[in-house]
Amino acid sequence: MFAAERRQVIVELVRSNGAVSLRELARIVQASEVTVRRDLRQLAAEGVLARRHGGAVATSRTSYEPSCTEKAKVAGAQKEAIAALAAELVSPGDSVALGPGTTTQALAKRLVRTGELTVVTNSLLVAQIIAQAPGVEVLMPGGTLRASIFATVGSAAEAGLSQLRVRHAFLSGNGLTAARGLSTPNPAVAGADRALAAAAERVVVLADSTKIGADAMVQTIPPARIHRLVTDDAADPAELDGLRAAGAEIELAAVAANG
Repeated sequence: MFAAERRQVIVELVRSNGAVSLRELARIVQASEVTVRRDLRQLAAEGVLARRHGGAVATSRTSYEPSCTEKAKVAGAQKEAIAALAAELVSPGDSVALGPGTTTQALAKRLVRTGELTVVTNSLLVAQIIAQAPGVEVLMPGGTLRASIFATVGSAAEAGLSQLRVRHAFLSGNGLTAARGLSTPNPAVAGADRALAAAAERVVVLADSTKIGADAMVQTIPPARIHRLVTDDAADPAELDGLRAAGAEIELAAVAANG
């Protein structure tokens, strides 16, 4: 992981969780504590977080929600590998739901080649990617547009999704732990994700290793409701063991080293 990408991951983790220990940051970004301490010093000087003994805290509210632009800068190779593995779960004729997120966008780019799909999504970006694919029908609920992630949320979106049934729901989020499952900083986003999950026979979480072990403010999907997790091979083994114990099937995408 390059220094710029590593620091972006650190910023997203601290902002999403409010506070993160130095040890946990070092584990997630796979760098030494000395390296991460140097990153924190630089980021604190830029004013994007505050250093505390043994870690860092956010300089704004703990419910900060990273934008699509910020998320796109993090773990790009991991997200592509996860999307490639997740695409193997989808067959022609399936009906699937895709939530908002850069990993689900990567999946959408692969599904355009599947054909004969019905795709339910509340993400404008996912819909834009897949709408022109031959043989693909896209269904979108109404609702209130949440500009930071370009997705519809709220009671209208949830009501529209409640009338549908799909085979798989592919969901992302800001954090995933064995204790609480999938989580996000925003209650409205969590509500829409729950509605997508409720419409599906099986819930598939797409989460790169930077999100494994992180925990945001609002629980979206509890561990027992996650049927399958697709992540990369740098994910925390202890968290994966806990998710397996809760009933989730785990698939690990191999990511080539960037040198």
